[in-house]
Formats: sequence, C-alpha cells, structure tokens
Amino acid sequence: MAQFNINNAITTDFTNAVPDFIVNQKALDAVNPNGEETYWYFDKAPERYGYYLSIPEIFSAANALATWSVGKGWTTNNSLLEAELKHIVGMGKDTFEQIIWNHEVTKLIVGDAFIEVKKRKRKGETIIINMIPISPERVRVVFGKDGMIKRYDTWNGNKWKSIKKEDMLHSQNKRIGDQMHGTSQIEASKMIIDARNEALEDERTIKHRDKALGIVYYKTNNAGKISYANTQIEKAVKKGEMLGLPEDTAKIEPYPSRSSEDRTTWISYLENFFYQVFGVPRSIATSDGTSEVGGINGHLIFEPIYTKEQTDLEGDLWTQQAIEIKFNRPPSLAPKTQENMEKNTGQTSIQEGEVALKPNR
Repeated sequence: MAQFNINNAITTDFTNAVPDFIVNQKALDAVNPNGEETYWYFDKAPERYGYYLSIPEIFSAANALATWSVGKGWTTNNSLLEAELKHIVGMGKDTFEQIIWNHEVTKLIVGDAFIEVKKRKRKGETIIINMIPISPERVRVVFGKDGMIKRYDTWNGNKWKSIKKEDMLHSQNKRIGDQMHGTSQIEASKMIIDARNEALEDERTIKHRDKALGIVYYKTNNAGKISYANTQIEKAVKKGEMLGLPEDTAKIEPYPSRSSEDRTTWISYLENFFYQVFGVPRSIATSDGTSEVGGINGHLIFEPIYTKEQTDLEGDLWTQQAIEIKFNRPPSLAPKTQENMEKNTGQTSIQEGEVALKPNR
C-alpha cells in the first residue's frame, strides 16, 4: 500500500545538476618567434565551402553581400589601368568583375581570399596581364619571425610553389589583434545554422511520417504477438494501406510532440537570427515579403556594411597591387528617408528631428 508521509519529501538539486553557460576562451594565432618561418594553412576551407554550397541562407547572404559590394562596377582615372583590367581573362573566360566578385565571396566564406597577379615588363613599365584566383585550401601563408608575411606557397598536387608577396592579392575578413588570418563569416553563425538544419530535418521527418503511427499500447505482454503486429503496422504505413486489428487489442496514439506551428516558428526565428549575425538583412538576400518600413530600415542598416566591404577591397587593391579603382556605390535611401520623415506628420514614434538640439530647449 502506498505511503503518504509528507516528512519523506525531498528537494531537487538543479543548482549543481544544471551548469551555468560558459563561453569557451580563444587565443589568437600568433607567429612563432623561435622559428625562421611560421606557416598558416587553411584546413577548414573545405568545411566552409560545404556550408556555403549546402545551406541556402549562407549561399544567398554571402552572394548578396558580394553583389552589393562590387556588382555595380567600378571606375578609375587611369586609362592604362582600365585597359589592363578589361583584358583580364582569369582561367580563360573570366572578367575582372567576375574575379573580384569571386574573391569577395571567398573572403567572406573562408576568411581569406587569394588572387595571383601575373605581370610583365613592357617599355620599362610593369603591366598586369592576368589575375588568377587560388582557393585558400591550396595556399599557405609564410611569416618571418618578425611577424611579417614573407611569401605565399601554393600546392600544385605534388609540391609547394612559391609566389612573391607582391604578386599576390590577399584579402582578409575582419582580422583582429595579431591574427595570422581572417575570420570566416560562418564562424559565429555556425551554431545557429546547425540548429536550424537540425530543426528542418526533424520537421521534414515528422511531415514525411505525418500519417504514420506513433505509440501502440498493446493489451498483451506476449512478445511474439507484439512483434507480429508491429511488422504488419510497419508494412501498412510503408505502403499507405489500411490496417486492421481486432477490437480492443491495442491503443494507438501519436508521438508526443510540439505543434507544427511551434516548430516552424522556431525554424523561422533561427533563420532571422542567422541573417542578423551574418550582417545581411533578410529582405536584401531574399524576397521574403518584408514590409516597406522594414525593408527601408534594413537597407539603411546595410549601407555601412557593404560600404566597408567596398573600401576594404579598394584598399587591398591599391596597397598591394597599385590598382586604384573605386567601386560604384548602390543608390542610398537615406536622403529619401529623411524627406519622407519630415512629411510624415502622423508619425507617432521618436524621429531624428525630434531629438536634435534646438534653441528653445
């Protein structure tokens, strides 16, 4: 008989059983001062490419950021340089614009991107005759013990081939401190993407088996009968056929689960969170039906992000290869937004003009 003595009650120990969240410490990579040379390899590049080519959000976000950064073309005041860049063919059928777009996407995905710049002397001047992208997993950066880059080595399948520092365009994404490499745009969002795809796979499985049975409670403990019935149920579900069981022999219930609305809301939240972390508004990367106000605000927030990508790449081209060009800026919505704000007298939220200093305050 059950005992109902309240004095036997005990408490839980969640304090010790559930640990606090702790962020793992990370030390930045640094040059080894005790060696003549220090090498940095991009061994995670294939994994990063896997995420880029397999995850639609990463694919669209990286492509959108690169397109907004360099997709409007470029200008230069140097007619000779313009002619050189117009004659770039890359691997045979590329254009300078395609090569630079490729370079920008690779930088975002892997953290570093490389282009070998082929040159030759003509009438005492050095001219650019071609630019060839090199995938980072086939490159190692060679540092001297002073922490400076000495050269680049590329793997041709059999051995390392040296490339002079001045013959390589090397861009790094958001390098901090004295890091030897850039930071992949996927690094901070990897957990979000993994969670989103786990949820998506779970939802796909649930939808695929939506008509399948969940838990069967048999009114027998005969292992043979239960096994036989399970086999028949499995066949019926697999073929989509009708299943017949004797009355009052089993109780069939679906698996306990959250509602489909809850699951899809979680997936949508993770997708939106990813775009926030990646730095590209969802309305920029996809046509998701964002409201006009949301789209305008997203565009305004996005402007300094793609502008920085443009200025960074312009700086790399000039300081490393003496290529002085300016990437055309996409049209800004800021002036139009200010004009609309002044006209919108029915606006009830705080606006820029309302917080500006005025003499009567």
